[in-house]
Amino acid sequence: MAGGKERTGAVAGRAVYHSHMSDSLHAAARLRIVLVGTQHPGNIGSAARAMKTMGLRDLVLVAPGRFPHQDAVAMAAGAGDVLESARVVPDLATAVADCRLVLGCTARSRRIALDELLPREAAARAVATAAAPAGTTAAVVFGRERTGLDNDELQLCHAAVTIPADPEYSSLNLAAAVQVLSYELRLAMLGPREALPAVPAPDGDVPASHAELEGFFAQLADTLDAIDFHKGRAPESALRKLRRIFLRAALDDRDVRLLRGVLADAQRMARLAAERGP
Repeated sequence: MAGGKERTGAVAGRAVYHSHMSDSLHAAARLRIVLVGTQHPGNIGSAARAMKTMGLRDLVLVAPGRFPHQDAVAMAAGAGDVLESARVVPDLATAVADCRLVLGCTARSRRIALDELLPREAAARAVATAAAPAGTTAAVVFGRERTGLDNDELQLCHAAVTIPADPEYSSLNLAAAVQVLSYELRLAMLGPREALPAVPAPDGDVPASHAELEGFFAQLADTLDAIDFHKGRAPESALRKLRRIFLRAALDDRDVRLLRGVLADAQRMARLAAERGP
């Protein structure tokens, strides 16, 4: 009798595991790899191959130097379908406009203050976001071969990802970096759901997209100018800190609409005050 219960429990456990694995792997469709300003087409092909080996398909290219190109096809080595479905866009904001989470890979410390994650932490957060009931997209962004992501591009990211390479020789080929992160994403998809970090979930509302957040930040900047918040000081530092505050809040679309309504009223009052004069 006890043996029967044990077998029943084992079968149920396997069913739960396979159900979780199916759900997690389904999230792969909402995991995006973004390559910014890639100069060597062979690196694009190698990155596509790295992605396909780990079950990833969503590749977006931001202003590539040369693409499409025969070198990309040659280095893809069987991942031509990933290349064929890759989208080419003019800038990073366009590439991640529909994303809920954007993680920027960088090899060195920057002036932009971002949470710094190891690849495993970043992958767990990305998979948790992609597997959320709302079906949101998470992007991992890689910069140019020689210079990486610039500060303006990192500003569009929610956190930075750094591969802990040997500091005496930390140079890592672009495709190798994509392979490292793709592997970690695969592990996170295959792992138990309990191992994934909890992510803030809206109460039945749709998480704000990257484009919605950027629209809010642009209106916030305009409003701060309209009310003379900076008092002649450079606005960049305050705006960076405000971005971090609102990104940590995990706003949903209703939150953004409410905040933008508040900003619109503040702008209206600022215009009325300016019309009345001193």
